[in-house]
Amino acid sequence: MAIQSSETIAEGGQLADGFAVTPKAVYPGIWCVRLGYPEAIVPSRFRSADPAEPKGLAEVSACPLDVTQWLARRSAQGFTVMIPASDEAYYGLGLQLKSLNQKAKKRVLRVNSDPPADTGDSHAPVPLLISPRGWGLLFDTARYVQFYVGSHHAPGDITASDHGITPVATETDALYGRSSGAGSPIQAHVPHCQGVDVYIIAGPTLRDVVCRYNLFSGGGCLPSLRGLGVWYRAFAQWDQEQVLSIAHRLRDSQMPCDVLGLEPGWQSHAYPCTFAWDSHRFPQPDQMIRQLAEQGFEVNLWEHAFVHPDSPMRPRIGDRVGQWAVFNGAVPDLLDPDVQQVFTDHHQHQFAEQGISGFKLDECDSSDFVKRPWSFPEHDQFPSGADGEQMHSLFGLAYQRAIGDAFEAVDRRTYGEVRSSHAFAAPQPFVLYSDLYDHRDFVRGMCTSGFSGLLWCPEVRHARSSEELVRRLQTVILSPQALINAWYIDGTPWDMDYTQADVQPARRRGRTDESGCSPGVEQTRGICRRVLQLRMRLVPYLYSAFADYLRQGLPPVRALVMDWPNDPQVRELDDQWMFGPDLLAVPIFTGQQTRRFYLPEGRWHDIFTGRVYAGGQFHEREVRLDEMLIFAADGTLLPIAQDLPHITDQTVFDVQVHRFGSPSRTCRLWEDDGCTFDYRRGVFNELHVALSEEGVLKVLRLGKYAGSRHRVGLATSPSVRW
Repeated sequence: MAIQSSETIAEGGQLADGFAVTPKAVYPGIWCVRLGYPEAIVPSRFRSADPAEPKGLAEVSACPLDVTQWLARRSAQGFTVMIPASDEAYYGLGLQLKSLNQKAKKRVLRVNSDPPADTGDSHAPVPLLISPRGWGLLFDTARYVQFYVGSHHAPGDITASDHGITPVATETDALYGRSSGAGSPIQAHVPHCQGVDVYIIAGPTLRDVVCRYNLFSGGGCLPSLRGLGVWYRAFAQWDQEQVLSIAHRLRDSQMPCDVLGLEPGWQSHAYPCTFAWDSHRFPQPDQMIRQLAEQGFEVNLWEHAFVHPDSPMRPRIGDRVGQWAVFNGAVPDLLDPDVQQVFTDHHQHQFAEQGISGFKLDECDSSDFVKRPWSFPEHDQFPSGADGEQMHSLFGLAYQRAIGDAFEAVDRRTYGEVRSSHAFAAPQPFVLYSDLYDHRDFVRGMCTSGFSGLLWCPEVRHARSSEELVRRLQTVILSPQALINAWYIDGTPWDMDYTQADVQPARRRGRTDESGCSPGVEQTRGICRRVLQLRMRLVPYLYSAFADYLRQGLPPVRALVMDWPNDPQVRELDDQWMFGPDLLAVPIFTGQQTRRFYLPEGRWHDIFTGRVYAGGQFHEREVRLDEMLIFAADGTLLPIAQDLPHITDQTVFDVQVHRFGSPSRTCRLWEDDGCTFDYRRGVFNELHVALSEEGVLKVLRLGKYAGSRHRVGLATSPSVRW
């Protein structure tokens, strides 16, 4: 289904302060308004997929916003749109690590790896603003849009004084809060342009808006099944033998792991990149890949896109690069299809065909607020016609497509990491991450990313204590990607003695063996093992949630307000999230002896203890280090698999279905080969698992996949083993 074009609102491009225009339908429930003369280099031009079929969405017959009330102005600074709105909250604007509700705030959607404050800077800014009343606005631009989200009054909104005595406020919130309020409009200023296409997305609910946007983008991604297991990125300086050694240690210690990641040291030159193996550290990479595969490991490689002069790709790229270098490497014009093809061909033939499962795409954002800014400037120019600002916005998106196409060419699904993204990214099988490391911000990213078709990983790196390590692991296993990034630890994080070692956040050495460990290390390792095993037991549940993302657009991880938009208690709640269709995750932070949390309406079940909680209120509980807080909605049939050390292409999960409450809803499980794109050709099954009134388990398998991924039984205990 191709996107239809829309009309310019005024002849000759002359814009008045008011206008009448008819929005043009471009997708069921989505309309486009063309304001002025949009630029040619915009996100929709570089999308990776056509819109998906709008399955399961409510029909919407009328545009939810009256565009005749909008104002549009063109000036020397750019193009400004003002939209009347007075909603109590607004969400979206991409990955936001500092805030959930964007109401009454100014946001500059600038690509930035190190946002210093709650300003809108982000690894993945997406100019999509969503109201809980069931509408959204997507500005199709690669510019750094400035959103004033009900933060400023228009002069005509100022009311006359009642001539009474006004008390003087003594708190900054009261003083500065006068700049915004009820009736303040949404203003979007798009710099350096003469117009913009605005997509109006209808609900009727907030959740429907998000799902509709994701399907309009092409539907959510379906990762490789093994990619949903546990990841471990190894110490950057290790060579081939040391990588094989850590693989043996992970297996010997019974730590689950599916993907082993190699950091910059695998390349002959990494800053900039040659995209070629270092023959000294890795003299026989093909042999290493085979040996790791025999132990059940896939291999993921780190890289960035800045090209070393000695790279075999450099001659093919030629002069299709930016004017400025990064790390003394050429910046490829990834908006040029031919340059994208160079990247695709190289990664296909040199890596995908040799058994590499995916890539970590680093440094594809930008850098301003650091000691030594490293990326290309916004005034850079590229042969495609993009300037540096547009390239920063779209660089990560184009990079994902180039690498993803390499795996499509070999009919093998991938799942990777990326440090920047933008609009229309839902079909891309890449998860965002950050060099920032505040645990609270990382949890907030779990809530904000889902509004904009993004996946987010709160990866685990260093820890200052065994408690922090455990709490971070408990968070990451309930995310789209369960990643331990030990790139600067010469060892494993759970084998460090936190009572003795220097555990400051710097490069450090862990234990190289498990002999003579203190009781504290043994206890920490045991808890970490159980946490990672829980991730493996949740893989069938999570994989089926990704199938919903693919077909229905429902994010597998999302803020509570997406499911309960009318509950005022969840409008600002950014430290809990929904994980899949039925589970509510409550992370625990370092130092917390008790945890206060909120459960929406209904009845909720602690999946480990079976304790029932009333919804619509806050609760508080004491928490031990080895405890996690995960709640199942009443009526949930929860599939829990037997834990495995790793997943293979032939894995069949032994699933026990746990019942929480009565009557129970049908549980659905998705199964296919887990690795190819045959599902696009209809080769998959959907298992419908239900309980009869007599408590008899019924399993109905529907579909064309000849194999079976699940052996399903009824759990004898309602609670999940921990």
